[in-house]
Amino acid sequence: MPIKTRQRFVVGNWKLNGNLAANAALLEACLVAETHPRKVLGVCVPFPYFGQLQLALAKSAVRYGAQDVSRFDQGAFTGEVSAAMVAEFGCQLALVGHSERRALFGDSDEVVAEKFGRAKQAGLTPILCVGETIAEREAGITEVVVARQVTAVVQKVGIEALAGAVLAYEPVWAIGTGKTASPAQAQEVHGFLRSFVAKHAVEIGSTLPILYGGSVRKSNAAELFGQPDIDGGLVGGASLVADEFLGIWQAL
Repeated sequence: MPIKTRQRFVVGNWKLNGNLAANAALLEACLVAETHPRKVLGVCVPFPYFGQLQLALAKSAVRYGAQDVSRFDQGAFTGEVSAAMVAEFGCQLALVGHSERRALFGDSDEVVAEKFGRAKQAGLTPILCVGETIAEREAGITEVVVARQVTAVVQKVGIEALAGAVLAYEPVWAIGTGKTASPAQAQEVHGFLRSFVAKHAVEIGSTLPILYGGSVRKSNAAELFGQPDIDGGLVGGASLVADEFLGIWQAL
């Protein structure tokens, strides 16, 4: 498959963290990051902080978005937040299928596919998270697992919906554990994912950004991002520390 120029991303996932003062300091640091036409710096934050980011980043190239969206568009679904609501705050990104959503809140492949579709419908860029547990890796079924997770989306909304979207490979065993897939391990899965998508649509497979997530730090970012099919990182804990986050961005 010919290598094409792909957009590259570093996206922070704040998870259930933040307060107004700490957010302001972190965002101020992000504003000094050098912009690049083919490189995207972004943060996915808790819903209550959308207004703060909308004001702080109004004249910035930094993108922001949600850590999740509802599978529903509207109705009697107490506590849910729709993709359309997210978009009204100027958000451009939306994580769907993060392993913590899958494991802790029961998001099945089908639910994730529905959320992906809602995000696309609202004009957001979905970042579809896929990855295997340690048991699945040890059983040698990593490729089976990530293929199943991508296939659910393709069957629900069509392969064309992956155009303009982003994949994020996050081995569950490396999230928040301090363990990181080696660059070779990560590249192997990224290469598989790209080839898998290309079997459905060559053009989409060649241009689809695929990010690595799982204990990404400024100390390992350059080696990870140097792999041919790794187009950046989805960053958890390190995205809450300005020096770490910007160090990762500079490695892109």
